[in-house]
Formats: sequence, C-alpha cells, structure tokens
Amino acid sequence: MSPRETKRVLGTAEPAIDTDHSDGTNAIGIRIGLRILRTGPAFILVALVIIMAGLNEYFLTVRNLQNLFTQTAMIATLALGQLLVIVVRGVDVSVGSILGLTVVLSGLMMQAGFENGLVHIAVFISAGALFGLFNGFMIVKGGIPQPLIVTVATLGIGRGLALLLSGGTEHIGMTPVVQVAGSGSVLGIPVPAILVGAVTLCLAVLTLKTLWGRWIFAVGGNPDVAGWLGVPRDRVVMSCYMISGAMAGIAGIIYAGRTDAASPLAGVGMELDAVTAVIIGGASLFGGRGHIVNALIGALIIGVIRNGLNLMSVSPFWEAIAIGISILFALELDVLRRYLEEKLRARAARAMR
Repeated sequence: MSPRETKRVLGTAEPAIDTDHSDGTNAIGIRIGLRILRTGPAFILVALVIIMAGLNEYFLTVRNLQNLFTQTAMIATLALGQLLVIVVRGVDVSVGSILGLTVVLSGLMMQAGFENGLVHIAVFISAGALFGLFNGFMIVKGGIPQPLIVTVATLGIGRGLALLLSGGTEHIGMTPVVQVAGSGSVLGIPVPAILVGAVTLCLAVLTLKTLWGRWIFAVGGNPDVAGWLGVPRDRVVMSCYMISGAMAGIAGIIYAGRTDAASPLAGVGMELDAVTAVIIGGASLFGGRGHIVNALIGALIIGVIRNGLNLMSVSPFWEAIAIGISILFALELDVLRRYLEEKLRARAARAMR
C-alpha cells in the first residue's frame, strides 16, 4: 500500500476537491487558510526576530546570536524527542529528570576516575534511551494507558535517583569532550547548535523518508486502523519514548558541557519547555500531526522571547506570561486548523455524491 493510500485509509490525507463544483472557490480558500496555519510557526518566529531586533540593537549581534543558539540547544533537543511522543498520542514529562540522571551518572564516572570522553557520551545517550524505553514499556505493556501519569511517576523516580546517587551534591568538572560539546564552537558556530542541526537532520530523514516514519503518523492518526493495516503499534510507541529518552541524554551532554558540572537538579522544569516548544510548533495534542522543523522553530520562539526580554532587562515573570500566551495562541490555531479540515472533508463528501 502506497503512503497516499495509507493516509486515505487512516483519514489523514487531504480529500480531493472538485474545483468546478459550486463550493470550489470556498474549498480553495480553506486550503489556502490551512497552508497559512501550517507555516504559522515560521511566520511567528520571523515576526518575533524583527520585533526584538527593532527593540534592542544588540539582538542581532553575532555574540548574542551565538548565545541564543547555545541557550536554546537543550530545549530544542528535548523538543525533537518530545515531538515523536506527541505524534503517537503520548507525552513525556520525565525528560527533565532523565537529563538530570544522565548528568549525575557522568559526574559519578568522573569521581571514579573514568575520563574517556566517548564513554561518557555513550553513557549519556544509552542511559537516556533505556529510561525512555522503560517509559514506553510501562505504557504499552504495563497496562497503564495514561502516558501523562506514567511519566509523572518516572519523573519522580528519575529525579530521586539523581539525588540519591549524588548525595544531593554537585560534582564540578567534566571530561574535555563533554565540555566542547556543551560550550565549544567551530568557525564561530556553537557546537551545541551543530549537534541540534545534526539531530534535526537525522530525525527529519527518519520521519519523512522511512517506513517507520509513516508508521508513527499512522499510529497517531488512528491507532486501531494502523493495527488493522499491520503496523506494529507497541514497538512504534516504545521506540518513540526510547528516542525521547536518548534526546534527553544528548541534552544532558550539552548541559554538563555548558556548566562543567554534574548537578542532581539539572533539567528541572525543562520538560515543560519541551512540551511547550512542540505545541507552539504546531503539533497536535490529539496525535498524528507534527513536523521536526516546526518543533525546532517552536524551541527557537521560546529562546527568542527569553533572550529578547533579558536584553531589555524585562522582569523574568513576563517571560512566563509571554510563553503562556504563545501556548494558548498555538492551541487556538490547532482548533481552527481542525475546524477547517472538517469543513474541507464535508465539502469533499458532498462533491462525491
């Protein structure tokens, strides 16, 4: 079955419209509106950059842009993994504690005298992936159908383990490889930004060019029909949570490299930033919709808001208000998009009679 036929069976493909029908003009208008909504995050980001640049002369300086990309790297990495989970109708609020746990594990290795940078990188990613796989296993095989409840529980487990293993204390000093990954630069480009770019490219290829990519959207669009079509739903869902955990491990590398320390409180609150970035990026909380690039744009929108307000010495409390308004705006856009799609399908059904 071709990708187009699969989408048609799942009900996620755009219906064909006969533009010669009396409602054809309206249908074309609806299509244009949908395309505008789908590119909305990019327009919002461009508008914010123009506004911030107009309000502060230092915003577009090379140094500030480097800081912006470095500061946004952790949120972006978490958001990229979070997107996959949300596409399959889940959510993972444990990623912040996974980040903290991987940082602590690296700190313990430094205390024990293991300073091989590649081994540290492997521990960050593999520990995060295993924790994410545990989340997916509990949701799929544990008979607990509420991903939010499961990951709230594992959020506490991860943070508790980080505090327990570290004794609640911070370890100073990371291996040089981790330091470069978190705070180095290549030709003036921050290494964290390069890492985010590489991860974005890999996930874009996986979601857009592979069978697995079609499976995750099929599971998110209609899990029951996806199962009837032979899609391995359980494995797909678990793989998404595993990748989300691995992304938290990569974010842990960036955090540890930036701070040159292993703190058991690393990543506190970042799970909310990750979910926020995905929502602002236009992904649907109902599953089946989202784009890797838009998740990255959502993270940049949060970064631009925070960076711009900091440059203008605005109270950090306004940051929370601005981001909250952005979330509500993004949710309303999703409601409007669903409404327009329903109207488009209704017109297509009438045209086929």
